[in-house]
Amino acid sequence: MAIVVKLDDLLHAKRMTLTDLSDRIGITLANLSILKTGKAKAIRFSTLEAICTELACQPGDLLAFEADS
Repeated sequence: MAIVVKLDDLLHAKRMTLTDLSDRIGITLANLSILKTGKAKAIRFSTLEAICTELACQPGDLLAFEADS
């Protein structure tokens, strides 16, 4: 997939676990795990907003486009 999710990097920089983030933003650990592993087909703007608010980041810090070679 050409969209890369950099949630792991952001969590590491904030010294936060996926479980911590899940508890803070009210999104299930399973759904965040699907997003983190890049298996999600879509993301709601409300979810993106909650993650960016909690991690003090921009959507571009969380998602990147890498063209297929």
